[in-house]
Amino acid sequence: MRFLADMGISQTTVKWLRSEGNDAIHLRDENLQTLEDSLIIIKARSEKRIILTFDLDFAALMAVSNEKFPSIVILRLKNQKYSNQISKIKSILDESSLSLMNGAIISVDESSFRVKHLPIRNKD
Repeated sequence: MRFLADMGISQTTVKWLRSEGNDAIHLRDENLQTLEDSLIIIKARSEKRIILTFDLDFAALMAVSNEKFPSIVILRLKNQKYSNQISKIKSILDESSLSLMNGAIISVDESSFRVKHLPIRNKD
């Protein structure tokens, strides 16, 4: 899988993803620390990458975009140490890889995660 890690994601987490055979980059790797969220989405979409972030704004941007990609994993963790990031991402990959490949927002907290498939449809 291909990942784009936002600034809150540990570099060690990105290294772990690579060691597991994934194509993972961090915004810092490309000197894009200050890139706006909307441009991060465009970058991830054009490179077919899944965004890893702590930032809830990505979900809001995708909800109004009516787009199916990129998928986003939002970590809502109190314990933000890389070991906890890795543990949660490993669970997501083990249980929800297909959802990520098909377009989803996955919100992860300390005890569970929720999957919303993209695009998000408003219920009128």
